[in-house]
Amino acid sequence: MTFNPHTPEDREAMLAVIGAERVEDLFTPVPEGIRFPRLNLPPQLTEMEAAHRLQQLADRNVVPPAEDVYLGAGSYQHYVPATVGQILSRGEFYTAYTPYQPEVAQGTLQVIYEFQSMIAELFEMEVANASMYDGATALAEGALMAVASSRKKNRVVVAGTVHPAYRDVMHTYLEGSGVEVVEVAGADPFVITVDDIRPHLNENLACVVVQYPNFYGAIEDVRDIGDLAHEAGGLFVVNTSPVPLGLLKAPGALGADVVAAEGQSLGVAQSYGGPYVGLLASRQSLVRQMPGRLAGITVDSEGKRGYVLTLQTREQHIRREKATSNICTNQGLMATAATVYMSSLGPEGFREVARSSYQHAHYLATRLTELDGYALAYEQPFFHEFTVRTPVPAAEVNKLLLDAGILGGLDLGRFDPAHDHHLLLCATELNTKAGIDRFIDVLGR
Repeated sequence: MTFNPHTPEDREAMLAVIGAERVEDLFTPVPEGIRFPRLNLPPQLTEMEAAHRLQQLADRNVVPPAEDVYLGAGSYQHYVPATVGQILSRGEFYTAYTPYQPEVAQGTLQVIYEFQSMIAELFEMEVANASMYDGATALAEGALMAVASSRKKNRVVVAGTVHPAYRDVMHTYLEGSGVEVVEVAGADPFVITVDDIRPHLNENLACVVVQYPNFYGAIEDVRDIGDLAHEAGGLFVVNTSPVPLGLLKAPGALGADVVAAEGQSLGVAQSYGGPYVGLLASRQSLVRQMPGRLAGITVDSEGKRGYVLTLQTREQHIRREKATSNICTNQGLMATAATVYMSSLGPEGFREVARSSYQHAHYLATRLTELDGYALAYEQPFFHEFTVRTPVPAAEVNKLLLDAGILGGLDLGRFDPAHDHHLLLCATELNTKAGIDRFIDVLGR
């Protein structure tokens, strides 16, 4: 039997408050074709049959060599040193659970502490937490931090050059919370400017959110946008990517109050989309609004150094109405991978990865724009990702490349039909001059 504590009268009262007539109305956002009980599932299979079917599906994947991959858009291929997998596979890391008892979790807590320290240094921010689920949720939580710290202000202005999926997650996160999310499209669809942002600021501004470099690869003048947000009484939230910061100025040096990022490029395999690791850092003054948890360092009764969970602003630990978020945990294993990766490379190795990615992308852009009909979509500088206009639909360009065993870029027409002649391309240290020349040869035939 199923126990339901709510009486029919209770349910009617709750439905009346939210303006719904039936419980079924709550599920209308779910597409009807997959809504319970019509789950449209295939017939059940035995374990052997299921394994065979999964192998058939896996065999459909096209896996070109690393040097022939030019797709980025938020998930990037980088070389992962063997030390990452070796340390990650150790039982004390691979199976570790939440470090509530510091006396038996010193190793895990120290890794989290080192991770936080590295992320804070990379972003040039004062404090970083123990990680979030992924980059999209980290950015949404960063916007929530700004709203919470501003008390009664609830306008969040988001540049249209922020990753489309991240903007979708932000809308989902903030829906029903009384927060007004304003997306700003620039005069140039691939670049946002101060003049684009200014008309959308008012006395109700909680924060301005930008991406650096932006989703299309362009490096915008984010310092001026941050200054504008501060002049209007709001905070400045920057979504970034770790590897470019090996060469570019850190968001903290450009006036960011909150910084979010996807940490997948720090030693985490692409894995068809996850699990990844969200990075979140802020000014010290905002630490009480930070979700998740923070590990700190202290001394015990004998004066020995020890690590503890210093801040746990979640509903499990404090009064529910005082919780900063319903985020329950951090991506501990992926954060460990990022920590080992950054430790293995060191500052100079990290800069070399950034330098190599930058050089390969710019060589690709130079060679590509020598072909008839290809041109960069903007004049702004870029790091290892850029948008190019194509003489034919980008989908046709990608098909031509795939037929030659090359995985091309992201067809931007998938997000906006007006951009069907635009291709977002990426290069990292794993691409080679020979591979890029082959890419150009295929398109130049």
